[in-house]
Amino acid sequence: MRLNNYVGFFRIILTLVLAMGLRIAPLPPSLAVLNPDWVLLVLIYWSLAMPERVGIFHAWTFGLLTDVLTGRLLGQYALAYSLIIYICLKLHKRLRQFPFLQQGVFIFFCLLLSQLLLFFIKNLQHPAQLHASFWLPVFTGTLSWPVVYALLGFVSFFRRK
Repeated sequence: MRLNNYVGFFRIILTLVLAMGLRIAPLPPSLAVLNPDWVLLVLIYWSLAMPERVGIFHAWTFGLLTDVLTGRLLGQYALAYSLIIYICLKLHKRLRQFPFLQQGVFIFFCLLLSQLLLFFIKNLQHPAQLHASFWLPVFTGTLSWPVVYALLGFVSFFRRK
């Protein structure tokens, strides 16, 4: 039984590491603006699927790692991820009962809140121009949520066996 817990935890960490790899994957500039926040999507899935295993500490830790990987101000992704995961943990029982379309709307607002927070922090450092391409990861992340949900559901299905 204890070995199964370690295997399940290893799968969660592995999916988060793969999401971090997708986050920093070298893409052409035209596709790089469309790259959603894979780490946040995976954190949202695991916090909804297993709120007792993935929480704010994991969000903070992987947020700091994302800050380091992307070269951003240390702590901005950690703050955004922690806030979003806190909201997910508070609403996880309700969100599990929502139809898939309503979950998608929730994901949209989570990604939007994350982008707004990142823009606010960036604007505190120095005045930043707000371009339309800044919001594209919110839309692509919302559209990729069904794929993330299906793939991680497949991974978590095999965790139970």
